[in-house]
Amino acid sequence: MSDGDQRRDGRPEERAARAGEPPPALPDDLAPAASAALPGEHRGGFQREFTEPVPITESVHTDAAHTGPDVRWAPVPPSMPRSAAWALAFSVAAVLVSLLVGWGFLIGVLGGGLAIAALRRPWESRPVAVWALCLSLLSLLYSAGWLWWASTQGPLFG
Repeated sequence: MSDGDQRRDGRPEERAARAGEPPPALPDDLAPAASAALPGEHRGGFQREFTEPVPITESVHTDAAHTGPDVRWAPVPPSMPRSAAWALAFSVAAVLVSLLVGWGFLIGVLGGGLAIAALRRPWESRPVAVWALCLSLLSLLYSAGWLWWASTQGPLFG
């Protein structure tokens, strides 16, 4: 029987009912679907019982003759990226540079960005990231002061 013939004949239960045969048997853990009153209405589907937890079958070695546990070690997980220390280093450098010249704000922006990234990661040192962020903001403040002072010292063009 082709696939098209099977579609025209209907479900196996309907074909068996028309032929006068008993419907095919369902597995023990499946319940038959209810018939739908309207086309496309939900018929209930099949239901299975909830599964239970599988018992652990491995035995635990408790005798003294056993030299060590039968453990297969997992590989060491890759280390998470650390940026709090780098943020603090860039922030300290930014403060030192911005005390001397006004163009240290670029280093301060880099330190502040790394500090914000470190604050968003739960594995980073929060106090180090907060110090880095505060020093970055201080360096931006000093750099802005230098740039403001330099802009008041003479004509910009000519």
